[in-house]
Amino acid sequence: MEEQIRAKLEEIRPMLQADGGDLEVATIEGTDVTLRLKGACGGCPHATMTIKQGIQRILREQVDENIVVEQA
Repeated sequence: MEEQIRAKLEEIRPMLQADGGDLEVATIEGTDVTLRLKGACGGCPHATMTIKQGIQRILREQVDENIVVEQA
């Protein structure tokens, strides 16, 4: 499952990069994913929304419904 998560995150990265941000995987343990948002996304007041309603939603829909994404 880790490979599927990493592959999907690579698909998501260009969307963040288009807004001057990026993401870095801190840890993946089963369905628990911890990410660091970098660049413009790192200090953005909407970072939590990006993580939960964006990245986590996509991973749950396309990889596994039990995935939980947290910010490092």
